[in-house]
Amino acid sequence: MKKTSTLQNGLIWFGAGVSLAEILTGASFAPLGMAKGFAAIVMGHLTGGVLFFLAGLMGGRSGKSAMETVKQSFGQRGGLLFALLNVLQLVGWTAIMIYDGALAIGGIFSAGHALWCLVIGGLILLWILIGVTNLGWLNKLSMGALFLLTLVLCWVIFSPGAPAGGGFGEAMSFGAAVELAVAMPLSWLPLVSDYTREAEKPFQATLASTAVYGLVSVWMYTIGMGAAIYTGASDIAAILVRAGLGLAALVILVLSTVTTTFLDAWSAGISAESLSPRVNGKWVAAAAAVLGTVGAVCFPMDDITGFLYLIGSVFAPMIAIQIADFFLLKRDRSGERVSLRNLLIWVMGFVAYRWLMGVDFILGCTLADMALTLALCLAAEKLLGTRKR
Repeated sequence: MKKTSTLQNGLIWFGAGVSLAEILTGASFAPLGMAKGFAAIVMGHLTGGVLFFLAGLMGGRSGKSAMETVKQSFGQRGGLLFALLNVLQLVGWTAIMIYDGALAIGGIFSAGHALWCLVIGGLILLWILIGVTNLGWLNKLSMGALFLLTLVLCWVIFSPGAPAGGGFGEAMSFGAAVELAVAMPLSWLPLVSDYTREAEKPFQATLASTAVYGLVSVWMYTIGMGAAIYTGASDIAAILVRAGLGLAALVILVLSTVTTTFLDAWSAGISAESLSPRVNGKWVAAAAAVLGTVGAVCFPMDDITGFLYLIGSVFAPMIAIQIADFFLLKRDRSGERVSLRNLLIWVMGFVAYRWLMGVDFILGCTLADMALTLALCLAAEKLLGTRKR
């Protein structure tokens, strides 16, 4: 397996962070105002960043993919449940990202939604065929273009001449805003190890990946929020048209969509390899790109907040159990067929998350749910582990 450098890992997660989905989600924070909204964004990303780092470090130290590390807590068969759920959510993300990208591009260059879906899906397929470790100069060139164009986008939104925004729609509580900020880094937890497992220096690569993604994601959220507050438009296409960026707008929209969505499709393939040794991950990734393109053409996907919260309720208790086993209890259950104990704790964590969504915690429900799940893991080990010995 070819090893990746810390720089390569950082570039991968820079591309993941520069995302239309994150900009559009950031627009939801506008009702809080700039100061309070930014505080919620930072607080949520600090929480999500810690979890992101721990998830990546597990893969970096063990040399296993994200779904293989899940088997260390849930057993060989138990881990298949989460591999399947992860493949499904990644195909869903692929469709959502292609849909958002095509919708934004269509607002500037009207050539039909389906056509732009096919263009973006085709480029993602090309990225997959090149491979994550073989992108080389193409990846660096793309990242450089994205960096420069997002700087231009910031200037357009926050320049002194930008018009003041209007109404922002329904307000949300600070706790709900924090939870929405946690949700995006949380959605990457089931695949971060797919990239840190190949790192030459696991700790440094994981730290760089976490820092780069966290900072860029905060930046994207802030662009979305600032767009809604300062320009009165949360539609990224409208902002770029107003700025007269033309071809540059096409570049930033296409590249930001392709570089982010590639990771979703690629990791769908890696997760599928956990389901059966006969599965070829690269071709599953290609199939995910095709399915995502078809979904983006056929179905409306304008509001993804419910999807984000569903991801949180599935993967927050999962990662809490993994953290307990890997870092605290030093337990490896991959030799078991199924860890019924941990699956039961996960179900309890899932139900608790859905219930906590109705409670307005200032720090969001993810931390509360993970604390509860961790406590259940430690209590179960103390009680059942002692009895077993």
